[in-house]
Amino acid sequence: MGHPAILTVDDDPSVSRAIARDLRRRYGDQYRILRASSATDALDALKELKLRGGRVAVMLADYRMPQINGIEFLEQAMDLFPNARRALLTAYADTDAAISAINVVDVDHYLLKPWDPPEEKLYPVIDALLDAWQATGDREIEDIRVVGHRWSEPSYQIRDFLARNLVPYKWYGADEAEGRRLLEAAGVGPESIPLVVTADGRALARPSSTEVAEAAGLSTAPERDFYDLIIVGGGPAGLGAAVYGASEGLKTLMVERQAVGGQAGQSSRIENYLGFPDGISGAQLTDRARRQAGKFEAEVLNTREVTGLRADGSARTLTFADGGEVSAHSIVLATGVAYRPLVADGIAEFTGSGVYYGSASTEGPSCAGSDVYIVGGANSAGQAALFFSRYARSVTLLVRGDSLEASMSYYLIQQLAQVDNIKVRTRCEVIGAQGNGHLQAITICDSKEGMSTTVECGYLFVFIGAEPRTDWLGTAVARDEKGFVYTGPDLLTNGSRPKGWDRDRDPFYLECSVPGIFAAGDVRANSVKRVASAVGEGAMAVTLVHRYLEAQ
Repeated sequence: MGHPAILTVDDDPSVSRAIARDLRRRYGDQYRILRASSATDALDALKELKLRGGRVAVMLADYRMPQINGIEFLEQAMDLFPNARRALLTAYADTDAAISAINVVDVDHYLLKPWDPPEEKLYPVIDALLDAWQATGDREIEDIRVVGHRWSEPSYQIRDFLARNLVPYKWYGADEAEGRRLLEAAGVGPESIPLVVTADGRALARPSSTEVAEAAGLSTAPERDFYDLIIVGGGPAGLGAAVYGASEGLKTLMVERQAVGGQAGQSSRIENYLGFPDGISGAQLTDRARRQAGKFEAEVLNTREVTGLRADGSARTLTFADGGEVSAHSIVLATGVAYRPLVADGIAEFTGSGVYYGSASTEGPSCAGSDVYIVGGANSAGQAALFFSRYARSVTLLVRGDSLEASMSYYLIQQLAQVDNIKVRTRCEVIGAQGNGHLQAITICDSKEGMSTTVECGYLFVFIGAEPRTDWLGTAVARDEKGFVYTGPDLLTNGSRPKGWDRDRDPFYLECSVPGIFAAGDVRANSVKRVASAVGEGAMAVTLVHRYLEAQ
């Protein structure tokens, strides 16, 4: 098939020549550089490439073109080469359109014209796009197929698991023609729902998360018994530790029980993370971080629940729920936090069938024309409100406090105020949920008005604080009354080191009450609950791991 292609399309001849020149200079020995002067010519070239069995790695399209603009071109080009990476060439005045394309049309990046010097403004972007393309190539990806019920919690759990792990899948309702055909072909009935059909045709009836992970090609078993560093938790802190640990030569394993990315991975948009002035979705950030960790050969273990931790001499050993074990010289605890359950009549009954914890982005399109309610007043709730406002008829934020200012970033409050179909109600709580088979209404207590009302509601998303996932630690390391892990200076009482401490030094800043065990991110007592600080602590933990290992 020859070299894969990088295609550029721009109706301005001088710009077209300039970008083709710069691309040939850097990539001409490994890629065919193709350029077109119109979207129509570019589509014709792509169709010819497709017929000849060619491959396209990256497509760059000018936003302002006659007849078919850059966004429309990329939408059509995706049908021919869905795995090619896509970027818009824009002028400064068109950045809003470019950002919209990233959010809505799945454009990977945009480049401002002019891009001089290319070494700083063009090549780093193209390098990242090519790295992403090389991770999948241009082969056809056979989607996993899932058959289930719209309002079934087990069906939702599988869809959510696949989506959060960035595994492509196709969803079919059990009452749809294709859903019925798949059930019949598998020789099973409704009692076997949810049904997962793998790319190679295997049918899995009511599978566990581990079975789904294995079917999706995710690793579920460690490759070795002993590592330099094991990270428990795959959120921003865990990913930060994995990237820095593996890049510095440590044999690194990251263990995640549900989905890499943690709560941050569910965010529809993170706009205050350094280096992304136009924002980035949690899924995009997670995907990039996971690929970066893989580039440095960090091992990622999926759907494994850690149930115990102990010190075995100089080794630190983790126990899994299935009885398995794995050991390392050092451990980083990065398990983050979980959303606190909403305690109200009927809520537990409808969890997964109208009541959801976190953003649950898989439910976005299903919310079309519905009235969505979101419980919570922090950034995650605000980001979810903006996301669901694209689909829902109305979105109502129910805030327990007097205002959003105490818990939400100013920029996010301003954005919410500009969206017509978002409403904020303060001093309100959900005290009940009703429905027949799925959520249909909620009862809201308004303390300002001193009254309760019941309103129609098909979707309720809950973001009410967080609890650390540390019960499994028991007494292995010191924790506060809420379960957050004490580290560093917090372990010293009147200058005295923690009980059982056997080193002739104070605990390092992120070190727990057992030497060689560290905590990073939201799970740590008195941490700053921000994505950037979690990533920073993950990186810092690796530096301290090195100091610990050097002293061994």
